[in-house]
Amino acid sequence: MTTTSEPLDVQPTPLALLLLGRESDPRSERGVDCPGDLPAPSDPDLVERARAAKAKLGEKVFVLGHHYQRDEVIQFADVTGDSFKLARDAAARPEAEYIVFCGVHFMAESADILTSDAQQVVLPDLAAGCSMADMATAEQVAECWDVLTEAGVADVTVPVSYMNSSADIKAFTGRHGGTICTSSNAERALEWAFQQGEKVLFLPDQHLGRNTAVREMGFSPEDCIVYNPHKPNGGVTAEQLRDAKMILWRGHCSVHGRFSLESVEDVRARIPGVNVLVHPECKHEVVSAADHVGSTEYIIKALEAAPAGSSWAIGTELNLVRRLAKAHPDKQIVFLDKTVCFCSTMNRIDLPHLVWALESLADGKVVNRIQVDRETEHFAKLALERMLALP
Repeated sequence: MTTTSEPLDVQPTPLALLLLGRESDPRSERGVDCPGDLPAPSDPDLVERARAAKAKLGEKVFVLGHHYQRDEVIQFADVTGDSFKLARDAAARPEAEYIVFCGVHFMAESADILTSDAQQVVLPDLAAGCSMADMATAEQVAECWDVLTEAGVADVTVPVSYMNSSADIKAFTGRHGGTICTSSNAERALEWAFQQGEKVLFLPDQHLGRNTAVREMGFSPEDCIVYNPHKPNGGVTAEQLRDAKMILWRGHCSVHGRFSLESVEDVRARIPGVNVLVHPECKHEVVSAADHVGSTEYIIKALEAAPAGSSWAIGTELNLVRRLAKAHPDKQIVFLDKTVCFCSTMNRIDLPHLVWALESLADGKVVNRIQVDRETEHFAKLALERMLALP
């Protein structure tokens, strides 16, 4: 028996076209090119060239270095810190015409939002994005809000977005009465949100949201559901949305998400008496098994205060762990996972890119400027200001 059928009229989705390389997403964190010629990585004069360009620019340039940057870049940073601290530091330097942000795309966006119109933010490599921030696009989040509206819960749901999100997501949060949080103040942000509504939509890192709600605020795991933007209606039912307290976006950090319970058990077996210290972007089972949990700044301060001779296994980005081990030779400081893992996008900011950016600025040419449009900036800033007003 033979059968015939008409060909299916299947239209490719925007995501499929993007993955095939046939379309681009202008709102994506991912950069696509870096115009201009970079100095060769093996150039022995790179350090001196960076110093010379920075000296020529003087107070016109302010270089920000995120904690996860490699040492060759950090040596030229005027200040170091986490993303929000660096953005505020930039805003506090109005005399700096150029802000060179050695970090990733969403961080440079935040700096542009918080700095004056007279300041220009430069990202040395446009391809320095963030996989976590890429896991929540403006279109996906708008569709999620439609799902919440159809379930009858949008009007009692307050969005809380992690600092590690795009300007578009921060603007969505501002438009819908929500706030931004960092890994340091997530609990305060959630407490504020639950005073405004009955539920929280937490974007884009499910682990920080779950760990804060369950570990710090006494919620049960059953109070949390995960919204998957790649499934119809987020893979959840209207009843689940009505029952949940925390609606967690299905996103994660590619570095912190790799640490496992086995990593913790292994290091405890190898190093008796070791203190396991992890970032709250780690999975819930890892956070539950750790001795200490905290933000990047918390991790740095904990090791500064630790007694000589103590042993520590750190669950965060490897560049920072190596820098901390070097800074505290009186303590045993090791990476929690046996496998080496840098933040691949953060490491795109290398010395050749930094030298190229600085020399271009010194020659009067602004390259790789990050500029957030006015409307997006307005609502993103509104969400950030709500965070700054938190008690």
